[in-house]
Amino acid sequence: MQAWIRKEQLSKESGQVFGPIPLKRAEKQSWSLGKWNALSLNYLSRATHTSQIEIIPCKICGDKSSGIHYGVITCEGCKGFFRRSQQSNAAYSCPRQKNCLIDRTSRNRCQHCRLQKCLAVGMSRDAVKFGRMSKKQRDSLYAEVQKHRLQQQQRDHQQQPGEAEPLTPTYGLSTNGLTELHDDLSGYMNGHTPDGTKPDSGVSSFYLDIQPSPDQSGLDINGIKPEPICDFTPGSGFFPYCSFTNGETSPTVSMAELEHLAQNISKSHMETCQYLREELQQMTWQAFLQEEVESYQSKPREVMWQLCAIKITEAIQYVVEFAKRIDGFMELCQNDQIVLLKAGSLEVVFIRMCRAFDPQNNTVYFDGKYAGPDVFKSLGCDDLISSVFEFAKNLCSMHLSEDEIALFSAFVLMSADRSWLQEKVKVEKLQQKIQLALQHVLQKNHREDGILTKLICKVSTLRALCSRHTEKLTAFKAIYPDIVRAHFPPLYKELFGSDFEQSMPVDG
Repeated sequence: MQAWIRKEQLSKESGQVFGPIPLKRAEKQSWSLGKWNALSLNYLSRATHTSQIEIIPCKICGDKSSGIHYGVITCEGCKGFFRRSQQSNAAYSCPRQKNCLIDRTSRNRCQHCRLQKCLAVGMSRDAVKFGRMSKKQRDSLYAEVQKHRLQQQQRDHQQQPGEAEPLTPTYGLSTNGLTELHDDLSGYMNGHTPDGTKPDSGVSSFYLDIQPSPDQSGLDINGIKPEPICDFTPGSGFFPYCSFTNGETSPTVSMAELEHLAQNISKSHMETCQYLREELQQMTWQAFLQEEVESYQSKPREVMWQLCAIKITEAIQYVVEFAKRIDGFMELCQNDQIVLLKAGSLEVVFIRMCRAFDPQNNTVYFDGKYAGPDVFKSLGCDDLISSVFEFAKNLCSMHLSEDEIALFSAFVLMSADRSWLQEKVKVEKLQQKIQLALQHVLQKNHREDGILTKLICKVSTLRALCSRHTEKLTAFKAIYPDIVRAHFPPLYKELFGSDFEQSMPVDG
């Protein structure tokens, strides 16, 4: 049985690796055919052993495991997280009750609870396995592998002949290939938070949950020394792309307040990203093979549309949580919170996409691997997909730091020119503070002159992309109305349904 062999599993003595890393010429010549055959058999045996273990999900988050790491069966993400936590001797803190749910979708939200779970299940630098397992360990592992294999066989037996694998483990699959959306969807559908808890009350008639999050800043405001006051008026030149519409002027803001806001937004961003940048960079070599690309291209149009709607919805759930943690957002009236999220959440998803974009190969992380534009061919939206990839490439070329991505995302989300806002001036003042914080961070990072202007000019591109997405969805809905109504995520329909404008109040 042929199996992929990970770099960590290869012997340092041989110098042999599988994949794009080339061998040194001297190392190639130093091995006889007999030695190479012996090593190949050894590697194949180890890979087969690992592939058997991988049927057991990660003990930390439940994702697909990649073997035994630090004494515990984990995925690559949790292995990397634990390694980094031990190397830096990090002291994490939990913003909640130190009992956060750690699963595949929420594992990046609370580093403290994730590390505690790693330690609770037995991960340790001293537990790295060299040599053989004991017979007791081997028997226990074999029994667990057999249990998971039996469960897999039972699931396969229940599946109809010729039926495709589920698009995502969260959902069930119907006989027509479309994913069935159950009532217990994770995330914000039906008012659940990403932590799996149910808020006391939700927004009536909306799937958006905008209940307050606990204080996430972790910053000591009292410990910040007073600093010079920044001029925060429209005439100061700080805000060439934001202007007050009602003749109001904004209050001055201290540098301490500015620094606090920047840190709050940056921390909120990092706590609500689906994947760490390090994890994404480690996965760039995992691109879809040609046969996998052809499999996506052969999917019926409605199945691919639904898959993308599910992925977009998952990403938007994180954006909603990001917004809730931004200082000042929860102080806006509920109507304006909903308006801003409905209008800006997809724009932030497109901004965040640059984190998961590989400009060298023109691929983006999608459905477990890196995908090029050809993967999305069956959508029938080649022009939209091409524009989205072009935007990601351009934004990626600016080499934004996580702090800069965070503040730009917040600036876009708090756009004060959205229709139907009830407290427009209040939103304007918040957006202007965020813009000033963004400019402060750009200057602190010694970025080139004009980069703020370049970033703000991206706003028009983002809005054009979202408008085109709405046009494509409207056209699709006209052909497949029952598919959208019955098989698309409720939050997706709530955000992008054409009946949104009709349901909003009319001036006058």
